[in-house]
Amino acid sequence: MSILEQQLQVFKEVAETKNITLAAKKLHMSQPSISVQIQNLEQGYGAKFLDRTNKGVSLTQAGEVFYSHICEVLEIMRDATGKIKDLAEDQRGSIYVGATLTIGEYVLPHILEYLFEVRPEIDFRAKIANTEIIARDVLEKRIHIGLVEGPVAAKKDLITQDFWQDELVVVAPYHHAWANRSAISLAELAEERMITREQGSGTRRVMELALEERGFDPGRLNVTMELGSTQAVKQVVAAGLGIAIISALTVAQECRRHQLRVVKIKDCQLSRPLSVFTHAKTHQTKDERFFIDFLRDRIQLEAVLGLESQSALALAD
Repeated sequence: MSILEQQLQVFKEVAETKNITLAAKKLHMSQPSISVQIQNLEQGYGAKFLDRTNKGVSLTQAGEVFYSHICEVLEIMRDATGKIKDLAEDQRGSIYVGATLTIGEYVLPHILEYLFEVRPEIDFRAKIANTEIIARDVLEKRIHIGLVEGPVAAKKDLITQDFWQDELVVVAPYHHAWANRSAISLAELAEERMITREQGSGTRRVMELALEERGFDPGRLNVTMELGSTQAVKQVVAAGLGIAIISALTVAQECRRHQLRVVKIKDCQLSRPLSVFTHAKTHQTKDERFFIDFLRDRIQLEAVLGLESQSALALAD
């Protein structure tokens, strides 16, 4: 950070906190250093920016004008720094990707395996975390691309684009009475023992909202177990202890191994979007654009994930 940028940041913090002591704590600087920075600015511009009292500080008229402009200046400087950093990274070919749990476990590994073969020069760095952390890291430019599942709240400077509709399906043990049926009714769903993710899980919330939209009270489900991971849910269902509603992406292998069966619900499609997060003011490198374009290629992505179509999963031996 340049000396001028540091001075502007110090002034901005003091103007917003209206307290030099508090500003010093937030910036991890000493109070005398803060005061010197402000004095240097005032001397440089030949104007008094702050009125100091025993209760703190307040902006003078000149200080108000100066504050309104430096906020824009600091934003421009951060944007320029980010773009310069991105251009430098463009030469390195590194992509920092963040993903939520389901994508990180069942989607991203297949994608990275494929891209390592076709574009081995790209260096991928991956992080698995929840949606809130991924969004924060993209906004703070610690990662370049975030991949998340489920509905996402709008955030300033965060671009969100859907790249896949992840179908939630009913899964039953391979030799279950429903195994040879293509679909069941919502009423039948309530008659079986249900294994679910824990309260607060994104997958469970999407399931409950979708059922409610179709006039079915999730409270009617005979929930006998609540488990903390999709893998645990699959193992319990495969053992014959109940059925579950989970992502079709997570059960492809178990269906091929004849451990689980996928069953549809009549006139009821449950799905959630898988989305890409990018920063609105960050320059994307050519490798990042390649990665995002790949995600948008539905046919190619299906091939990499080993899916002819989600609806065809496990319906044939």
